[in-house]
Amino acid sequence: MKKSLVLAMAMALGVTASAYAANPFSDVPAGHWAYDSVNKLAAAGIVDGYGNGTFGGDRLMTRYEMAQIVAKAMAKGANVDRLAAEFADELDSLGVRVAALEKKSDNVKITGEARFRYVDQKAKANDGDGYVADLRSRIWLTGQVNEDWKYTGMIENVQNFANDAGDEDTRFQRAYVEGKLGGMAVTAGRYNAFLANGNIYDDRADGVELNYGDKVNVMLAAGKADPGNSNQDFVANSYAGGELGAILGAVDLTAGYYNFKDINDKYSGIDNAIWFVGVGTTFGDFGLNAMYLKGDVSGDKNNEFAKDDDGWTAGLTWKGAEAAEAGTYGLFANYYDQGAQTYLAHTTDANSFVGEGFKGYGVGANYTVAKNMVLTAVYYDTKSKLDSSDKDHRIWTDLTITF
Repeated sequence: MKKSLVLAMAMALGVTASAYAANPFSDVPAGHWAYDSVNKLAAAGIVDGYGNGTFGGDRLMTRYEMAQIVAKAMAKGANVDRLAAEFADELDSLGVRVAALEKKSDNVKITGEARFRYVDQKAKANDGDGYVADLRSRIWLTGQVNEDWKYTGMIENVQNFANDAGDEDTRFQRAYVEGKLGGMAVTAGRYNAFLANGNIYDDRADGVELNYGDKVNVMLAAGKADPGNSNQDFVANSYAGGELGAILGAVDLTAGYYNFKDINDKYSGIDNAIWFVGVGTTFGDFGLNAMYLKGDVSGDKNNEFAKDDDGWTAGLTWKGAEAAEAGTYGLFANYYDQGAQTYLAHTTDANSFVGEGFKGYGVGANYTVAKNMVLTAVYYDTKSKLDSSDKDHRIWTDLTITF
């Protein structure tokens, strides 16, 4: 055994001084450079020599003999990740779970996203003309709890460059667990709820989501829909519902139902039950999707919100930017005609005139300027369905960097 290997293995087990006076090997006398380390390894059961009272330090070991030593060290809790990777095949034949060790040594992962956004707005609406310029930074932490469960948390910071005050806000925006119960996938906590492909809701929610199936998938969800920005989106004190999806060749079918209760206030008494059906398909580099939605608001049927109860959307895509591959790009277009009852927090970046319903379109492109750096530009033209003179035109641009 080489000097560096003996010392490294002993250090991994915490050897700092001579702790054992007895000398188990005749060829490692007191005063030898390896005396303390070899005695420690022998006492810990990591090395046992060759059965004739010798350590055999000058003898070349086979890979299998070395793998046995590494396996014993791993069992004692030594940090020998590099050796474990090197002797993975031999360790596997010994029944040692190298994959489990790798999971433990890399239990927590940190990833991030930074998005610089600039939006120019020309509007005949309450907020009028103006612009948005900000930097949103997100740090994601993922911790592996065990083989079936993991925890995810996300901290978000937003810096506003559109005013001289330099407003800044930092929040802990996501905290949830994901795992399996039998054949069912479970998500629970504060996560991003994506309901009806985002045409009903696409934002944070406090709740639980259950998914089962592959080609035919059933999803059930319940919780509180709270985007954290009641000025732009509706809050539902509670919601429950689900979706059924099926893949038939190149065609994706979906249908579902969600019931949102006490919208905007815990005791408002305003509930909204929304059902929908959708279809999507791909042909070559193109993708096409469409969805029909219908809401049913309880409470005051005479208010403006209750008068427009259905709507539809359609979208067309061509190719698409892939963050991992520089030079990839895509085009997309969407059309919206949704009544006020058909959504709470829509996925679009257009002005969706929450509580009024909206109609209009968006066309855009995305391009990967460098690996993990995607540039997006979109033009939106939308108007309120309650007041057609209430219009909004905006040019949305953002550069999103992932790491």
